[in-house]
Amino acid sequence: MKSVCILLHNHYETDVRVTRKAEALISAGYDVDLLALRSKYSKSKNYDLGGVHVHTISLGKKRGSLVRYAFEYLMFFVWASYKVFTLHRKKKYAVIDVNNLPDFLVFAGAYAKWTGANIVFDMHEITPEFYISKYGIKQNSFVVRVLEYIERKSFNFADYVININQTIEDVLVKRGLARSKSTIIMNCVDEEFFLASKPSDSPAGPEIPQPEFVMMYHGTVTHIYGLDIALQGFAKVHQDMPGAEFWILGTGTEMKALESLAEQLGVTSKVRFLGLVRPQEIPSWMKRCDVGVLATRQDIFLDLSFSGKLSEYIIMGKAVIASRLKTIRYYFAEDALGFFEPHNPDDLAKQMIGLYRDPARRRHMAERALQEYEPIRWKVMKDRYLQLMDDATGTSSALPQKGTSAPSRMAEAVSVNDSGNRK
Repeated sequence: MKSVCILLHNHYETDVRVTRKAEALISAGYDVDLLALRSKYSKSKNYDLGGVHVHTISLGKKRGSLVRYAFEYLMFFVWASYKVFTLHRKKKYAVIDVNNLPDFLVFAGAYAKWTGANIVFDMHEITPEFYISKYGIKQNSFVVRVLEYIERKSFNFADYVININQTIEDVLVKRGLARSKSTIIMNCVDEEFFLASKPSDSPAGPEIPQPEFVMMYHGTVTHIYGLDIALQGFAKVHQDMPGAEFWILGTGTEMKALESLAEQLGVTSKVRFLGLVRPQEIPSWMKRCDVGVLATRQDIFLDLSFSGKLSEYIIMGKAVIASRLKTIRYYFAEDALGFFEPHNPDDLAKQMIGLYRDPARRRHMAERALQEYEPIRWKVMKDRYLQLMDDATGTSSALPQKGTSAPSRMAEAVSVNDSGNRK
C-alpha cells in the first residue's frame, strides 16, 4: 500500500478541498497521514477520521497582520518539518501533498524528497495577489517581490503542481512555472454529497411563505461578496418585480451593515436575512429560489476566483447572475450566466428584471451552464487528481494517462462556440 502525507495549515474537518482529496485517496487504497491545525472538533491531538490518520498541533489560526501570519506559518512549518521527518522514517511516504498557504510549507517535505518521495504542491491560493487584495499592498512593492520569489522557489522545488483554474495557471506560467508539471484540479462541489444531503423533497423553512420569485445568496456574508451591490441593484427594480424577494442565507461581518442598508433603501419587507443554515439543508433552500446572485467584487485576486457556490446553483438547475470576473467568463459563455459588470448596481438591476420577466431565458441559462460545467465537475477533477497521484507514486491506473486531461484539452471541451471570448 502506497503512503501519502498531506500537509495543511488549516483545520482538516473544515477544509472541503483537502477532505475530498484525502477521502479520494482512501477510496483508491492509499494509506494517508495528514498534518493540520487542531480544531474545536478534535477530541485528541491524533485521531482517525474516515480512514485518514490525522496529526494536529494546537496552534491558533488568527486573522491579523502580516507579522501574525508569518509567525503562525513559521511555527507550523517547523512542526510539520519535524513530523514529516519522523513519520517518513517509519512509513517511507511515496508522496508529500502540500497545500498552501504558506508557499514555503512545501520545503517541510525536503527530507522526504531527498530520500525518494515526490512533492505535490497544491496551490489553493495565488499568494502575491491574495495579500495585495487583503492588505492593499502595491503590486510593485518589496513585499510582493519577496512573495513572488518564495512562490517561484516553492513551485520549482515541487515535482508536481496543482492549480485551481486555467487563468491562475496562466499567471503562474508567466512567473516561471513549467506548464508541463502543472495539473488543474478545480474547486467544484461534490455533487453526490451535496444532493444526497438533501433531507427531503419538502421545502425548507415551512414557516416562510413561498414568494412568486426568489433571488438568493448563500454563504459567508462579507464585503468581498458584494451583497451591498446586490441590494442596491434590487432596490432599483423591486417595484417593477411584484412578488419578488431577495433571500440571504448565512452570517458574517457585514450582517448589521446590510440590514441597515436594506432599511435605507426601503426594501426591508422584500429582503430576508435567514441566518446560518446547516450545510445539509442548503439544497432544500435552493429548490425554493429562481435565481442565484453572486455579486463578487473584482480586484487582482478576486478576478481569478471561481466560487463553489456557482457550482451548487448550476447542479441544482438554477439560473445565476454573476460578476463578470476573468475566471468565470473563461469557463462560461455569455448566455450561460447573467453577467454584469462588477461593482455596477445598475447593470445588475438589468439582469434581475430581465430574468424576472423571462422564464424561458432562465431555463436556457440553467441548461447551458450545466452543459459547460460538465468538463469541470468534481467527478472529472477527482479522477484527474487520482491519476496525478498514481503518476507520482508510480502506481498503474485505468484512468487516462497524465496529459490527456491537460488544462488546454479541458478548456477546449468547455465550449467551442464561444472560445474566442475566453482568453
